[in-house]
Amino acid sequence: VDCPGHADYVKNMITGAAQMDGAILVVSAADGPMPQTREHILLARQVGVPALVVFMNKVDMVDDEELLDLVEMEVRELLSSYQFPGDDIPIVKGSALAAVENRDAPIG
Repeated sequence: VDCPGHADYVKNMITGAAQMDGAILVVSAADGPMPQTREHILLARQVGVPALVVFMNKVDMVDDEELLDLVEMEVRELLSSYQFPGDDIPIVKGSALAAVENRDAPIG
């Protein structure tokens, strides 16, 4: 179930999330967590999604390793604030665009 962050899709997300065994939370490495990220985590908690994995996308747009670490820390703290095991949830770093374009093997 794709759950975009737009407010018009919240009803669809609630309906779909109630049937999920797990979810992939996509966060931009360039922008960090957005307001809808918090909303998605809250809804996942409220409907009982038992497992999350984070995909930190657009790492190819960030040259500073410390910034990537900061975004990861922010995501983990956000997850923990909603009683998910933030320190234990896998965070996969990559670039969806690099993968589609078959470039930059370590991140694509």
